[in-house]
Amino acid sequence: MARKTLLSRLVVLLTVLMLFSGWSLAQTTQPSGKNTGANEKGMKSTAPANADLVDLNTATKEQLDALPGIGEAYSAKIIAGRPYKTKSELVRKKILPPAVYGKIASKVIAKQPGKK
Repeated sequence: MARKTLLSRLVVLLTVLMLFSGWSLAQTTQPSGKNTGANEKGMKSTAPANADLVDLNTATKEQLDALPGIGEAYSAKIIAGRPYKTKSELVRKKILPPAVYGKIASKVIAKQPGKK
């Protein structure tokens, strides 16, 4: 009787393992060959590296001017409004309109002095 119970448990365990392995394989996606913003390994990049971000509190006028939608007038307003605790203060303090902020939000950061 114990052997029968052990055998039935083994069959159930194997069935469950097969179901989960089939389910995990079904979740795998194949690259389409199109440029979808994926990196070389097929993994989608979530955010730029911190080294690529422009710090609103320390950036030069030229660095700010290089951001999309930011020209001389907006870069001057950004510099005059320093320091920033968060990058969203650009909209809250009405330094940038929401549409322009949307173009640069993923490219900027508001680092705090003494913090890395």
